[in-house]
Amino acid sequence: MGKKVVIVGGVAGGASAAARLRRLDEDMEIIIFERGEHISYANCGLPYYVSGVINQRDALLVQTPEGMKKRFNIDVRIFSEVTRIIPAEKAVEVQEAYGKTYRETYDQLILSPGAAPLRPPIPGIDDIEALVVRNVTDIDRIKHYIDEKQPRSAAVVGGGFIGLEMAENLQHKGVATTLIEMSNQVMAPLDYEMAAILHEHIFNKNVDLILEDGVKSFAQEGDKTLITLQSGNQVETELTILAIGVKPEIKLAKEAGLAIGELGGIKVNEKLQTSDPNIFAVGDAIEVKHFVTEKPSLIPLAGPANKQGRIVADVIAGRDSKYEGTQGTSIAKIFDMAAASTGANEKMLKRYGIPYEVIFTHSGSNAAYYPGATRLSTKLLFDKSNGRVLGAQIVGMNGVDKRIDDIAGVIRRQGTVYDLQELELAYAPPFSSAKDPVNMAGYVAENVINGDVRMVQWYEVKDMNPNDVCIIDVRTIEERRGKFIPGSIHIPIDELRDHLSELPKDKDIVVYCEIGLRGYVAYRILTQHGFTRVRDLTGGWVTYFPPVFG
Repeated sequence: MGKKVVIVGGVAGGASAAARLRRLDEDMEIIIFERGEHISYANCGLPYYVSGVINQRDALLVQTPEGMKKRFNIDVRIFSEVTRIIPAEKAVEVQEAYGKTYRETYDQLILSPGAAPLRPPIPGIDDIEALVVRNVTDIDRIKHYIDEKQPRSAAVVGGGFIGLEMAENLQHKGVATTLIEMSNQVMAPLDYEMAAILHEHIFNKNVDLILEDGVKSFAQEGDKTLITLQSGNQVETELTILAIGVKPEIKLAKEAGLAIGELGGIKVNEKLQTSDPNIFAVGDAIEVKHFVTEKPSLIPLAGPANKQGRIVADVIAGRDSKYEGTQGTSIAKIFDMAAASTGANEKMLKRYGIPYEVIFTHSGSNAAYYPGATRLSTKLLFDKSNGRVLGAQIVGMNGVDKRIDDIAGVIRRQGTVYDLQELELAYAPPFSSAKDPVNMAGYVAENVINGDVRMVQWYEVKDMNPNDVCIIDVRTIEERRGKFIPGSIHIPIDELRDHLSELPKDKDIVVYCEIGLRGYVAYRILTQHGFTRVRDLTGGWVTYFPPVFG
């Protein structure tokens, strides 16, 4: 018999580590302890089971204890909670749900306990039936509640990934849904102006979206819950889902004396070892190095957790492997839209004082002349000094996934906006344009770096006094009708050269169009005719409108 590896937690990173270990070493003794009933389930798919989009419960179960035993010869012990780690003895204490307490020794221990849903001490929270979404048992409880009681109303508290997906699937199920978010936007990985596009879409899907108004208290009134908000407004609901966020499960590690990071996750090195070299940790419970900022981060995502499980298995098996960091590539479906991000967002770069530039583009998902083209709104963040891509966010209907993955690949190789230009991407009219949206983002960023255009951001324009700056709308009269920046004058792009003598050279000038392309052309015309104080509104009206008026 080879070495003995004990794994705490059989989902994502834990299950990946176990399967990889067996593939590398047939003689190793591998034991998984899982306090729940299920291992290796598709927790990212749980909300879609509620609505029936995923109609087979078994489809959520990627692997079973019996399957792991049969295929990988792994000893999976469900309903078995590890209650204590004793590093000096290289042993764990295990409490069976329906039986004994015992000790199990290990040569190496892998911690994969995940993260628990936040349940803040809001007055009344313990007096109501507030459901969470973490595992198959949770989703069974929610589905059973809906099927049995057939609620007509639901409130989801929290506008992150799970909250948005639950709101969509409840609405899909025919339940009138209120989504409550205490910050000014949903989906924290996005910056505000990108989330604002989603806000408009969520409203249009008849979800009652409440922003900047957190929960003050809960109260049970008969078979309904009364939610009082900080504003004093109240929401009455038959079903309450808490999706406020998660916190790393560190109790075991902390009590065992393992180092905890500054953000509250288990501290690990590049080999994913904790402060005890015989104990490893993976997944949502650990602090990772952010790939772009190189700062400690908590990034609870399934992809990185599975990669970490594989790396730990390699290290234990004697292979040279290390984890280079997490860049936070993620995507969510919000009704008919998709929202994705990778790398650092603007909030993060500001927090750490990292210099950056921002451009927005709004390209078609495929060739405009081919039916079905929809808008892809892209925000690109980059270092102006060397062109390195720092982050990106994309919101749209079609093709969001492949574009964010293209950019994620460039970021992982520490690539630049020039790499975005040079990517040779698949093109046919049903799928893209000859200049793919990723290429276009690279071109626009290069224009900024080369000084071919000076950009101004939507929030800067919002605060401008029209008496101090000349704002020129270069769109058509049809585009301008009913929607324009207050105080702007209208000169269509094709008539701009005829009006140059009427424009001030002793004043700042801002030009804008619908999505940014004609604004750039206008900028080039003006600057080559002696106007030196011109800036172009990046992303045009489409970027300006949702955060200002949405």
